[in-house]
Amino acid sequence: MKNRVVVFGVVFWLVVLIWMNVCSATLSPSGVNYEVVALMAIKQDLKDPHNVLDNWDLSSVDPCSWKMVTCTNDGSVCALGMPGQNISGTLSPAIGNLTNLQSITLQNNAFSGPIPGTIGKLWNLQTLDLSGNKFSGELPSSLGALKNLNLLRLNNNSLTGPVPESLSGVGGLTLVDLSYNNLSGSLPKISARTFKIVGNPLLCEHNSENDCSAVYPEPLSFSPDAGESSSGNKSRHLAIALGTSFGAVLLIVVVVLLVWWRYRKNQQIFFDVNEQYDPEVCLGHLRRYTFKELRAATDHFTAKNILGKGGYGIVYKGLLTDGTVVAVKRLKDDINFGGEVQFQTEVETISLAVHRNLLRLWGFCSTENERILVYPFMPNGSVASKLRDQINGKPVLDWSRRKNIALGTARGLLYLHEQSDPKIIHRDVKAANILLDGDFEAVVGDFGLAKLLDHGDSHVTTAVRGTVGHIAPEYLSTGQSSEKTDVFGFGILLLELITGQRALDFGRTSANKKGVMLDWVKKLHQDGKLNLMVDKSLKNNFDATELEEMVHVALLCTQFNPLTRPKMSEVLRMLEGEGLVERWESSDNIETPRFGALESFPQRYADYIEDSSLVSEAMELSGPR
Repeated sequence: MKNRVVVFGVVFWLVVLIWMNVCSATLSPSGVNYEVVALMAIKQDLKDPHNVLDNWDLSSVDPCSWKMVTCTNDGSVCALGMPGQNISGTLSPAIGNLTNLQSITLQNNAFSGPIPGTIGKLWNLQTLDLSGNKFSGELPSSLGALKNLNLLRLNNNSLTGPVPESLSGVGGLTLVDLSYNNLSGSLPKISARTFKIVGNPLLCEHNSENDCSAVYPEPLSFSPDAGESSSGNKSRHLAIALGTSFGAVLLIVVVVLLVWWRYRKNQQIFFDVNEQYDPEVCLGHLRRYTFKELRAATDHFTAKNILGKGGYGIVYKGLLTDGTVVAVKRLKDDINFGGEVQFQTEVETISLAVHRNLLRLWGFCSTENERILVYPFMPNGSVASKLRDQINGKPVLDWSRRKNIALGTARGLLYLHEQSDPKIIHRDVKAANILLDGDFEAVVGDFGLAKLLDHGDSHVTTAVRGTVGHIAPEYLSTGQSSEKTDVFGFGILLLELITGQRALDFGRTSANKKGVMLDWVKKLHQDGKLNLMVDKSLKNNFDATELEEMVHVALLCTQFNPLTRPKMSEVLRMLEGEGLVERWESSDNIETPRFGALESFPQRYADYIEDSSLVSEAMELSGPR
């Protein structure tokens, strides 16, 4: 009996100690979450001009509600993403304490200093993107400890020294991009599908046998040891011969089985070979869904789940088996996206464009006959739909929200034009394509689909695509699109936010016979009657100074000459109150579109649309959600 009591006592204290250790893994004795402490240490070393980290608070016990932080279902921080936020400073070694991190995306900021060696403690890390910063010093050898790493982008920094030999031990790498640094020394054999080192003269100098734009892993080769006996060589040769024969037979069997399987099933090829495919296996940070999974999520793509239709396809609301609500975009069969490898490459590229004001691509599905993209569900729909909604007689989008939507959209387009690699032109910027998350934050949608559609094309397209009333004049006349065509569309979006109306056919009066918003606004501005253009549902609850500023920005963006339109970086600064007065005063004849090849065209946008022979070819790429 006494022995039982002793054993019970030992077990009890062991349980207590284990429980205390588990608790202390996340909480300090004072009840502070260690992940909170690590994140605050990271924040302390940063300069945050846009206050994107303003809700990071040391007194918090749960960082999962913080901006730029993503957590798992059990409340552990699994992703830290703050791309394109103009953040500077150094990356704190405390990042190594966030041991549950799976993704770090800090690209296109102004981080400087060394990459902390403690990053090698993040054994769960799959994505590390520090590209487009000012990191310096040598690559830490601890990167080789990241055995689960899939995507490594350190390009466009100021890194020096050799590529760590330890990286050759990371076997699951899909992409390694070390281009445009100052690396040197010999190059280890890194098993990555794509390995880029272009822009490192010293590194390429010592590795002249490699293509410095893309280095692919070499097959392993085995040479016999010089000291082996001839009998050992004969045994080796016999083993190789038998192995080769067996491999050839096995390959023939596999090919026959594959042909038979495709004939029998005729579905789910390339990405989804069969129904036993593990959907949790990620391509970078994208999830690959099976067609069966998405068909079930949308209740067989039933019409009652349709969120919107457009030129690209139909968007459905879907409910995954884990309870996640998603938006499922089923692309049209008549759009030629090329082969499956091309489609895979494109969605990988688009998925790397990560910004808080861009619609994040979660995953995709590709079969012989289907191309489907999966996005997070936006609970507040599109700006176009919310402009017409009211609650208790008040507009859902008050003046303050409309201003924030303009700022958020500008930041998203700025990222696409000036911070994304490669640059992406949206080509259909309008209120119907700006979505609203649960906090009414603007999220630019469909930005990658134009890229999918135009794979391999130059910036000059053969057909005009977009929505009439939003299309820039030079695009209508020549089919040539650039970031300045998006600037024009953004200017029309500002007018939609101000008036609450559609850009075309929003109200035909004797003064506005053709119903084109831009001409009507220009006339009211010329007559000094800005208040008449404001959405009547606002009931004069707006800031008159901000109204004038927004109208001026819209008119600068919609100048007929694309060369005189501002860039999105300038547009954002003007919306934030910097440089607008000087830019407006320096603009000449803003209503006069006569320049170069467009001198023969009408001065009014309505007449311009009517006279354009290309309007009949224009198509609406994506409708309201």
